[in-house]
Amino acid sequence: MPGNNAFQADPTMGAIGNLQRRDVLRAAGAAGLMMAGAGRSFAADPAAASWPSKPVTVVVPFPAGGGTDAFARPLAAQFSKSTGKSLIIDNRGGAGGTVGASIAAKLPHDGYGLFMGAVHHAIAPSMYPKLDYDIEKDFVPLALLAKVPQVIVVNPRNVTAKDFKEFLAMLKAKPGKYNYGSAGSGTSHHLAGELFKLQTNTFITHIPYRGAGPALQDLIGGNVDMMFDGLGSSAAHIKGGRIKPMLVSGAKRNPALPDVPCAAEVGLPDYTVSTWYGLWAPKGTSPEMAARIVDEFNKLGQAEEVKAAWASNGAEFGGLSSQDFGKMVSGEVKRWAQVVKASGAKLE
Repeated sequence: MPGNNAFQADPTMGAIGNLQRRDVLRAAGAAGLMMAGAGRSFAADPAAASWPSKPVTVVVPFPAGGGTDAFARPLAAQFSKSTGKSLIIDNRGGAGGTVGASIAAKLPHDGYGLFMGAVHHAIAPSMYPKLDYDIEKDFVPLALLAKVPQVIVVNPRNVTAKDFKEFLAMLKAKPGKYNYGSAGSGTSHHLAGELFKLQTNTFITHIPYRGAGPALQDLIGGNVDMMFDGLGSSAAHIKGGRIKPMLVSGAKRNPALPDVPCAAEVGLPDYTVSTWYGLWAPKGTSPEMAARIVDEFNKLGQAEEVKAAWASNGAEFGGLSSQDFGKMVSGEVKRWAQVVKASGAKLE
């Protein structure tokens, strides 16, 4: 099911040394994306042909209101329209998304219990040495659903900087005065902050939460000063003026925030951090069932309502085969292990 969007593993260099600069994803035509499982025989798993015949539960390993929810819920609404069955979002937050992942790994492998994880789950193996699951061995990779850039957002009452230059000057002038909230230790929010500190030689105190939703609420309320957040969860609050964007990671501006500079523009060409969201099934799910699920989710991604939701969050639908998604996850696990080692990031 090759797709029409080619994504690359984000290179991370500068203060942490040269990391991998290789493409982990390749894509082809959109028609191929839609035909991933077309023509496949369901003889080995007859249940796949009639899937879904009842509601499907997706474990989202973060509290409601976070970035994962911003993509899971539009998919759930479209799933109901497309199939006539419910897609139930089961929020199971805690420990940087690892609690929900552990629960999902133990679900029956019948196609009716799925897992929607994120980049955090490629970071977790380096941060949590005693996980009772393996993201590469205990799950079947299905699809990359979305990829969005990280954005640095601040509470405008706490951080009064007019632009990034002034923002950086404030951080350098008063090390330790400012803090940043994250979705939890070992999440991309946390590692994005630590990487930023390395590359700018600044010190900002990390405050971990049990998910991006609670962290965002405290940012809006002024209990924390800033976040290194995925654009998916921050977009609506930026538009509402409750938080202010300082910088978008990467080499180009994002269409959702055309007036916000990107990292390359302000002298941080190697600050390339993104948040991606993917879909997995528990180990043991048959290839026929996996293909049937992937087909359905690819159709959801073509719906105008879903396209609009993705565009409003500065994201694109994944467009990867299950095999390429699995390769991407493996590459991300290795990449973030290097970042964790270089930054000395620890659980808090």
